[in-house]
Amino acid sequence: MAGYVPPAFIADLIAQTDIIDIIGRRVPLKKAGGSFKACCPFHHEKTPSFTVSPKNQTYYCFGCHASGNVISFLMDYEKLEFLEAIEELAQEQGLTVPYEKPRHSTGNFQQHSAQTTSYGDRKSLYALMEQVAKLYQQTLHQTPVARHYVSKRGLSTDVVEKFGLGFAPDGFDFLRRNFSQNNPAYAQLATLGMLSESERGKRYDRFRNRLMFPIRDRRGRVVAFGGRVLDDSTPKYLNSPEMVLYHKGNELYGLFEATQQQAHRSRLLIVEGYMDVVALAQFGVDYAVASLGTATTPEQLKLAFRTTDQIICCYDADRAGRDAAWRALENVLPFLEDGREIKFIFLPDGEDPDSFVRRYGKAAFEEKLQEAQSFSQYLFDQLKPQVDFSTAEGETKLVQLIKPYLEKIPGELLRELLLENLERTLGWWDRNKLNALLKKDKPKPAATETIVQLGFTPIRLVIALLAEDPSLARFVDESSFQFLQQIQQPGVDLFVEMLRLARERTGLKTAQFIEYWRMDNRYSGVLEKLLAKLHLEKIADFSAVFNDNLSILLKQSVEMKIKELIGKSRQYGLSAEEDKLLQTLLRKQHENGR
Repeated sequence: MAGYVPPAFIADLIAQTDIIDIIGRRVPLKKAGGSFKACCPFHHEKTPSFTVSPKNQTYYCFGCHASGNVISFLMDYEKLEFLEAIEELAQEQGLTVPYEKPRHSTGNFQQHSAQTTSYGDRKSLYALMEQVAKLYQQTLHQTPVARHYVSKRGLSTDVVEKFGLGFAPDGFDFLRRNFSQNNPAYAQLATLGMLSESERGKRYDRFRNRLMFPIRDRRGRVVAFGGRVLDDSTPKYLNSPEMVLYHKGNELYGLFEATQQQAHRSRLLIVEGYMDVVALAQFGVDYAVASLGTATTPEQLKLAFRTTDQIICCYDADRAGRDAAWRALENVLPFLEDGREIKFIFLPDGEDPDSFVRRYGKAAFEEKLQEAQSFSQYLFDQLKPQVDFSTAEGETKLVQLIKPYLEKIPGELLRELLLENLERTLGWWDRNKLNALLKKDKPKPAATETIVQLGFTPIRLVIALLAEDPSLARFVDESSFQFLQQIQQPGVDLFVEMLRLARERTGLKTAQFIEYWRMDNRYSGVLEKLLAKLHLEKIADFSAVFNDNLSILLKQSVEMKIKELIGKSRQYGLSAEEDKLLQTLLRKQHENGR
């Protein structure tokens, strides 16, 4: 099956699908004015903040900022790939997806290819990884030395089965003997990172004489493996390389297992290794996940917060563990909405979760977790050693150190908590003086830009408003449209493309705008982020705000183009066409009262 779906088919499919029907069958929606509301299916909450718009055919959560159209909803809720979501919608509409040969992007609806593997190919790769996992599991049961190691580690049959543990025997050709070289599956194993290649081009098993930990994605599909030696050999752990099914920064080991009994957990514990997760589960701590040998990434933290409102990072006390904790703190900032929390704890020197829980038991381990530092405590503990509190300059430095973190945190209550902590730390500082220092470096906006809200620039606001209501394109006359095409300014190229699309396709919906640029590397995620921010605004008159900011944008663009042409005329001279444009812009500037 080819991986390309015609853009027109995707646009028509979205237009024919009622998002209220699709979401309503999975989430209990209640009518609220012109929209529908529910408790968000993507994070735990008691008060409904998830809104679905039948007009725009989009959804938005004011709590976790999940947003998108019917396709992205199915991808996130049902844990589907892009083309799987297309297939699901098409089946409901009684349609057959008209796959075509892959083609290069032409600025139209982008195709999910990941980036070059078709939907059918990916399905076969998932099936092959599952076969390999089962083969390793069978080998574990058949290998006395491996069974003895598992028994020595105190792992029960239930836990071994829950995590699908297996064994890769010693030798270089175990997989070749089970997947003949004449079988296409053997060639696929190289694509999946299960085989290595010598300098002479000979393929051999990557994993040998190792206890195998299958890494599953959110849907429970095996996407990679981690392997641990049974003795003191090195490297102690060997992991699958990044490849078509697996990007380690996007997965959390053990998350699938942790959410099988409970989709929403009261807390998740992030640890460093596979064996930590498995050992904790053996002792009844079944809410641990591991960050796959890398610092906890923004994508992993976002994934975790869809399952819980509280994360505890539990790292080793060595330098690597402390560095990993600090990177996690920096990466979590954009996700710290009110109601969410992250804590940090370091186990005693020489201990990791695996050894600690075996030595002291579950009760002692969970009692130890109660000592975890809050985000605020940990942040201040890390920043205070950099400050000399004996001087006023030193205290001012603490304010400047904390400022970048405050600016990145969306939760108002958490920001207030940090400010109160800062006041207590500084002692004699009052809030007015503190606010003045925190705002000191912020540039004052131009008087003409007072309409810009929540940090929106004019170009970002007109893009967001146009995405929310494509009919606003009617306010951009032909001369302005032509002029904007000549402007080299960040964001204008996207705005022009959106205008062109809205003009060509009358009745375009927000949901179709989102889909149009889903896989475009230039604009990936931009529209969803701007729409999410726009939903926090209370704008009564979209047309007025759009026109005001369009005027600001055009005025700024005229000024920039005039400066560009004048600079060029002094250095190189202007063509007749450029000189004519300069005169036109100068007259326009004068007419606008400059």
